[in-house]
Amino acid sequence: MADAALATPAATTAARPMLSVRDLNAWYGESHVLHGMSLDVAEGEVVTLLGRNGAGKTTTLKSIIGIISKRTGSITFEGGETIGMSSRAIAKLGIGYVPEERGIFASLSVEENLMLPPQVRPGGMSVDQIFELFPNIKERLNSQGTKLSGGEQQMLSIARILRTGAKFLLLDEPTEGLAPVIIEQIGRTIARLKREGYTIILVEQNFRFAQTVADRHYLVEQGRVVDMIPNDALDQNIDKLHAHLGV
Repeated sequence: MADAALATPAATTAARPMLSVRDLNAWYGESHVLHGMSLDVAEGEVVTLLGRNGAGKTTTLKSIIGIISKRTGSITFEGGETIGMSSRAIAKLGIGYVPEERGIFASLSVEENLMLPPQVRPGGMSVDQIFELFPNIKERLNSQGTKLSGGEQQMLSIARILRTGAKFLLLDEPTEGLAPVIIEQIGRTIARLKREGYTIILVEQNFRFAQTVADRHYLVEQGRVVDMIPNDALDQNIDKLHAHLGV
């Protein structure tokens, strides 16, 4: 089955996708990482990229936000081509990226980390709304950013993007290394953001967690999409998931 067919399921063909990636190739120096990546995301969806380490999932997110400069193909957001735009210009469209390493500045307090990114569009969450979503942050405002637990750092990295006005979120391994109780809180946060109209691409290794929050799942292997599984069909495709994910 061709990638283009995989990338246009019934869920996204009724209307123009919010994000459309077509035949995306990307390189780190001379290393060719993405080999014709294609996918669609409709407004209001939570979509996951599932695959083994090195499959190209994080590179896909970095390509969408424009961090990787050497790329070819097409990435359209709300109908406009972004492949030639800078990461700053792409962020101003309302796309927010939360990297796996979280990017918390050790020299800044929690409050300073929270307020650091500029607003890119109106409609971002207020500080009070963020405190309601992540009460742990309010309690630790004067702490150094890196003195937070891993879960608190993850909450802070998501919170500061919500403040900017971004409505399309790229979340890279948000549950990596976190305790089960924190993973549950991250899951509730993603579910709430979906209810409030956010659109999310989620890179995950934990497909059981992904199953609790996502509408659809793209299986990624060797830099391309090899299958798309609707969430309600995930259990019927366990053998396929095990084969692709090595679990």
